[in-house]
Amino acid sequence: MDNTIFTPLNFSRGPALKNRILLAPLTTEQSNEDGTASQDDFDWIETCARAGYSMVMTCAAHVMENGKAFNKQLGIYEDKHEPGLRKIADIIRAHGGVSSVQLHHAGMRAQFNGDKQNLGPSDIEEYNTRAMTLSEVEELREAYISAALRAERTGFDGVELHGAFGWVLTQFLSPTLNRRTDRYGGSIDNRVRLIFEIINGIRERCRPDFQIGVRLSFERYGQTFEDIYHICQMLVDKQQIDFLDLVPWDVQKTVESGPFEGQKMLEVFSRLGGTSVKIGTSGKVMNVPTLMSVFEYGLDFIMIGRSAILNKDFINQIKINPDYISPQTPVTKQHLKQQGLGDAFIKYLDNWKGFVE
Repeated sequence: MDNTIFTPLNFSRGPALKNRILLAPLTTEQSNEDGTASQDDFDWIETCARAGYSMVMTCAAHVMENGKAFNKQLGIYEDKHEPGLRKIADIIRAHGGVSSVQLHHAGMRAQFNGDKQNLGPSDIEEYNTRAMTLSEVEELREAYISAALRAERTGFDGVELHGAFGWVLTQFLSPTLNRRTDRYGGSIDNRVRLIFEIINGIRERCRPDFQIGVRLSFERYGQTFEDIYHICQMLVDKQQIDFLDLVPWDVQKTVESGPFEGQKMLEVFSRLGGTSVKIGTSGKVMNVPTLMSVFEYGLDFIMIGRSAILNKDFINQIKINPDYISPQTPVTKQHLKQQGLGDAFIKYLDNWKGFVE
């Protein structure tokens, strides 16, 4: 096997990664009802940190109470969340990993606001969503920045802005969901403005070596592949972030239309490499050849999600066995328990079609 994946990766800010294999931010639905971290959170993080992932990222942590998307979702918007966050950061550090919190707000897709309307970039009746006022957009921006400060204060090395999968930052990027006529809507420069304002705010108020990543997904919620490529180009050119986390769902996926038609998505994005901004991906990496293809495209790192769930020893297995293949689903609940998952996490995975027997 090419040993590239087991070589360190240096960022322009903050600690280097000991290898190129990172833990993807995984929804677990196992925190306490008030957003504080639970013992199951600590146990799962320790399992992954001990397994050798160079960066261990938390599940999506919501930055405002009205942005909650999942039952028992981790929070990062009140002082009461800090002791648990600090313990998570300490666990990761104790095992030699770099720590990161994924910052999240569900926007129009929030699930726990009762009779209150959800907030998003525009009025969308089917989601019971009203457009944010300018002051509410500014409040959202401040919530992300404050959450980053809270992550820094509790010992994390950095944060990732969750701009994928239709959450609020995706909603602002989308030309169909974002119908604003002010400085946050219309042109692509306006639609990406909120993300850059958050990044700039974190840079101004957190320590100089605090790491920032951005997660983006492709071709959904009205976004074109070309739009996302252009946004990534802007993020790389400004060099205010440290890494891009690109999510095509499948690392072998091909562009279906437009000027990049027929090309492998990740091969296209690898052309943005060679700068201080490192580029990585995730999506259906279940064996060594698929994992190695990411580096053959020229990307810098891989994030592992499903395979981390299915085998807590994934990293060691691919080191010693070039023919290793992750367990096929469905798997039993007992198998998942043996991999270090708690009952709440397993219950959540039971909702995934064909994952749990």
